[in-house]
This record gives sequence, C-alpha cells and structure tokens, in this order.
Amino acid sequence: MAMSLPAGLDPDLLRAFSYIAEEGSFTRAAERVGRTQSAVSMQVQRLESLLGQRVLLRGKGGAVSLTPHGEYLLDRAREVLALNDAIWSAFRAPQMHGTVRLGTPDDYALRFLPAVLKRFADTHPSVEVEVSCSNSSTLIEQLRAGELDLTLCSDGHQPARWPAEELWDGPLMWITSERHVPHRRDPLPLAVASGDCVWRSAALRALEQAGRAYRIAYSAQTHAGTLTPVLAGLAVTVSPITRLPEGVRALPVGDPLPKLPNTRILLLKSREPRQPVTDALAAHIIDTFRNETLRTA
Repeated sequence: MAMSLPAGLDPDLLRAFSYIAEEGSFTRAAERVGRTQSAVSMQVQRLESLLGQRVLLRGKGGAVSLTPHGEYLLDRAREVLALNDAIWSAFRAPQMHGTVRLGTPDDYALRFLPAVLKRFADTHPSVEVEVSCSNSSTLIEQLRAGELDLTLCSDGHQPARWPAEELWDGPLMWITSERHVPHRRDPLPLAVASGDCVWRSAALRALEQAGRAYRIAYSAQTHAGTLTPVLAGLAVTVSPITRLPEGVRALPVGDPLPKLPNTRILLLKSREPRQPVTDALAAHIIDTFRNETLRTA
C-alpha cells in the first residue's frame, strides 16, 4: 500500500508566522504582508490547524509570544522561506550582469561574507563581485573616491550626512583566551587595531575612566589581526560578539574589566554606484545580517 504524503505547508502561512514573531505584533506583521490583521490571524489559525499545535500566544495588550513549538518552527520557517525566495528569484528575476565592487573590514569578511556571496551567486550567477578588504577608514576613503560601489564599516567612520544602513547594533565586549587569563594581568596587555579605530578608542577610554592600568602590547592593521595574540593568551582585545573563533571567549560585562559601549555595523553606498547590481547585492547583505542578528539575539 502506498504511503500517504505529509500535508504541504504554504510559504505564505510560514511568512505570516515569521513576521509576527519578528515584529511581536499581528498589526505590524499585517502591514508587512499587505493584508488585514484578521486575514493574518486566519493564516496563523490555518497553520496551527495543519500542525496540530499552538505556535503563538497572545498576551495582555496585544503582546505576542512563541510557544515551545513556535520556537522550534521559527528557525525552520526562515530556512524554508529563504529557499523558496531563492528559487523564485532564480526563475522569475531578470538576468542581471555586471560587476559590483564591495568593501569590507577583514573581520566582517570572515564572519558574514561567505553566506552573502553564496546566496548572491546562487541568484545572480552572471554578476561578478570584486571584494576589497581593509580597515574602515581606508574603505570609506575608497568609497568617497568612487573606487567602491558598496562598503561595510564600523560606526564612527561614516562621512557626515552620508546615508547609511544599520546592519547590526550591539555591545563591544572584552575578548580573552579560553585557556589563559591575560585579563588578570596588571597592567592589562592589549591587542588593538592601529590608527584611527573606533573600537580601540572605546577600549582605552573605558580603561582610563575606570583607572585600570594597561599597555598596548600588540597592534595590527585590521581587527582580525588582533585576535592572534589573544588566541596565544598574550593579550585581550575588543569585539562585538558575532561568531568568535574557537579559542577565545567574551568576558562577562564588568567582570573584571569595565563595561564597553555599543557599536554598529553599517552599510554605505557610493554616490554613483553601478546599478542595478549594487542594489541587488545590498539587499542580500541586509537580509543576511537581519537573519544572523535574529539567530544570535
């Protein structure tokens, strides 16, 4: 006897559910999908009926929370939607050709760029991406000179009144070795980026305000280079917590080093970018960071 096939899940139902989970509101989710709130509520009811489980709970004041089944479903719904959208774009989007010049600090290239480039290549196989890796200050100079179409940079390096898309916002953390305790030494040995680095300035300012003695033991042209002495247990550095490499760890806030401020990762576009390839790549970068932030929040 032939086996019965499982019921299919409509991507529209999964999209409505994902938007509600992300927005924490039926109303805002309805605005994103261009439907009425009652229509979105019916989609959730249909999804729960198909699954045989509650995935969302409505609290007082319209607050929305996920059930344990909803938590399980959310990551998988995003994966299904990403694949659905990639297939749709590959078959329906007009073929795009050309070259887009992307700048990125080394640290961001290692953590985020592989996923961005893989997705972009799948949906835009005829577009070439030229990647330039350097520090944020140099990349901004190249952007202003028209040598880049698009660049990522750390907050504080963007030119005044230059439009910027916020990709990530979170705290800077002290990073030390998993096996050694350089953060217990006095004076504190630091590994920081050389030159005009916002993270470097934030670290030194926090230590000085706390009266903590330090010495700059190592410096590197890029932030990624500061992790080498940290891995060896010779120094500490600062970084946002975004996929730290094995062998290092973030210290608890305020223990034993002073709290650091928040920082942002920004995306800036050239005044005269190559189009439409620049906008297409920018959309992939924004979407990748949004999914990464939601996954690690």
